[in-house]
Amino acid sequence: MIHIVGIGPGSPELLTGAGAFLIEKADVIVGSKRQLSDIPPDNPAERKLLPSQLAELEAFFRERIGQEIVLLASGDPLMYGIGKWALDRFSQEQLQIVPGISSIQYLCSRCGIAMNDLYITSSHGKQPDFDFLLAHSKVAMVTDSKIGPAEIAEEIMRRKLRKTLIIGENLSYPEERLHRLKPEQVEAHYEMNVVVILDEG
Repeated sequence: MIHIVGIGPGSPELLTGAGAFLIEKADVIVGSKRQLSDIPPDNPAERKLLPSQLAELEAFFRERIGQEIVLLASGDPLMYGIGKWALDRFSQEQLQIVPGISSIQYLCSRCGIAMNDLYITSSHGKQPDFDFLLAHSKVAMVTDSKIGPAEIAEEIMRRKLRKTLIIGENLSYPEERLHRLKPEQVEAHYEMNVVVILDEG
């Protein structure tokens, strides 16, 4: 069976007990170099570096479907992660998705932001509709290398809106940094990050 395990923002301390159990029992563990480096050295599972092409990953899964395969997924697999891709390709009998703490949940908890009225989106592989997004009073965005804090700030200033950006860099890692900024204070570059956009209050 294929187990897609959400490992949370990155720190091993945030891995759920269910995820840890499946990793311990796995025949094969697939993940990025950084993710695989956090697997205890005494775990006997075969380790495979995540392929750059998802077609290659699918072929690997189908070749090994009889084994206990764990794919490590950052954050939560079903919150703008690889979970939807897997659901579109494998049956429920072949696949188990184990939730993890999303980077958005983590950032909100660190900064004391209630999520009840939070609109959640992502800029991965798409151009956001900023007119629609910025009409909301509270938005969380999983960013990518093309649309990040600087681009969001530019769109806010272009519309002359009064917003505050909460930027979380390298969440849960030792180099974590949290920023609360006005759009004009946002710098050109931030490391791996998530952004929450709030109406100025």
